[in-house]
Amino acid sequence: MSEHHEARLAKLHKIEEMGVDPWGQRFPNRDWNADVRQRAGEVKFQLESGSLVDLPAMDTAEDREAINYRQWKSEQGPGEEIGPQVRVAGRILLLREQGKVKFITLRDWTDDLQIMIGKAQVGDTDFELTKHYDLGDWIAVEGRLGRTNRGELTVFAAKLHFMCKTLEPPPEKHAGLRDSELKQRQRYLDLAYNDGAMDTFLARTKIIASIRQTLANRQYCEIEGPTLHTIAGGAAARPFKTHHNTLDMPLVMRIALELHLKRLLVGGMERVYELGRVYRNEGISPRHNPEFTMMEAYQAFGNYEVMMELTEQIIVDALQATGQSYQVQWNEQPIDFTPPFARRTYDDLFAEHTGLNPTDQQAIATFAQRLGLDTNDKHPDVIKSEVFEEKVEDHLVGPVFVIDYPASICPLTKRKTTTPAVAERFELFVHGMELANAYTELNDPQLQEDLFRTQLAGQADEDSMAKMDHDFVLALRNGMPPAGGLGIGIDRLVMLLTDSRSIRDVILFPLLRPQDATEPTEPATESV
Repeated sequence: MSEHHEARLAKLHKIEEMGVDPWGQRFPNRDWNADVRQRAGEVKFQLESGSLVDLPAMDTAEDREAINYRQWKSEQGPGEEIGPQVRVAGRILLLREQGKVKFITLRDWTDDLQIMIGKAQVGDTDFELTKHYDLGDWIAVEGRLGRTNRGELTVFAAKLHFMCKTLEPPPEKHAGLRDSELKQRQRYLDLAYNDGAMDTFLARTKIIASIRQTLANRQYCEIEGPTLHTIAGGAAARPFKTHHNTLDMPLVMRIALELHLKRLLVGGMERVYELGRVYRNEGISPRHNPEFTMMEAYQAFGNYEVMMELTEQIIVDALQATGQSYQVQWNEQPIDFTPPFARRTYDDLFAEHTGLNPTDQQAIATFAQRLGLDTNDKHPDVIKSEVFEEKVEDHLVGPVFVIDYPASICPLTKRKTTTPAVAERFELFVHGMELANAYTELNDPQLQEDLFRTQLAGQADEDSMAKMDHDFVLALRNGMPPAGGLGIGIDRLVMLLTDSRSIRDVILFPLLRPQDATEPTEPATESV
């Protein structure tokens, strides 16, 4: 045990000896720090005559430098500062002594706030308790909101409450928690001590709430589909496999939400969506995590054009919910989400970025081989798709809807009436990253079955589409209305709207390798 740990344990015992519960009790009617800051205008200067004088603006460091606050108050004549009574609670982020008073920076999940503790104001017992405070401890404070002689908005403590003793020292103040894996492994420290981390995840909750509200405004019904499937369908991905002991049957974790939502269209639920986790047993990268959050929505009597408009509305509403304009920065690059987003056909983009005729299969195959892509026994449109991924997607700044994909690679999509070789599908790209995928949904059960059989031919057993979902085909035979369907990667959307570089920065607990018990952790340090 380090000396830092021993010192904290000793303080814990001292707190107990004082008859104080070191693990805290209920603290009702507390005020959020951000709300307290909004009440700064209620702090007044009351002259001896009883009249009130508004204090000068002291919101920024520049304001405080421009005004000598102590001098300003003396010029008003005899009087005192008055302000509202508040009740705040949070974690001690900074602790310092200045003469006979102590100053604490208290952090809750809305903001930081300065606390001033004077012995004469809180009494001997509470002031003695402050000797056993450590960085990271949780406390609650009752007091008056005012300003120090330097003009700092401050709660002048009248009563202290101890809420929780922290036995682990926090990361060093200036270096903070910088190792990306350690931040993900110990997300609680990232949230507690790294500026901006809490903001990112609170923004995520606002984005998700906004999506739900946008869909509710359009009369969509949220449902909960099964996460354990007998057949992995709705996407081309490798699933995680498991086994049900009682039924003695193999199962897989879902890789998509699509096929069960479409069953509900058959049942007459005309606007449905699900927002939940899906699982794909694939690689890990700044844009991929094995479990991630998807939103899929389906609208009877819609098509992929309806889904484009819905996608734009979802993003615009999410920007508004997070207090942003249409113009944002991501990875030091601008993004303009002003609707309507650009629309470009798959073949036009293919020709523009490869210089090839999109219908010349031989030229495309030769080009693919020069790129090092395997073309053996692959359908020409699969080869073309791999070239598109290699040479086109990374150059799509966007936001841009890539529309009208080759029908042969879209087995769940309705074909264009005038051009059967083209599927009514779009993908939304922003800075080379696919953000959304949508179709005009195929509802012809015979064609669907034929396409499934074509797609399944030659698939390896472990692939997601290696088995026919006969129950889904049976559902279609009972009549699914024409519909539009949309899928949005929520984690990637949050990345873009919070200027986060990696998907692991917007997932609270991304998948990590188990940590070796003998592996050293970051050294504990103290900083006051």
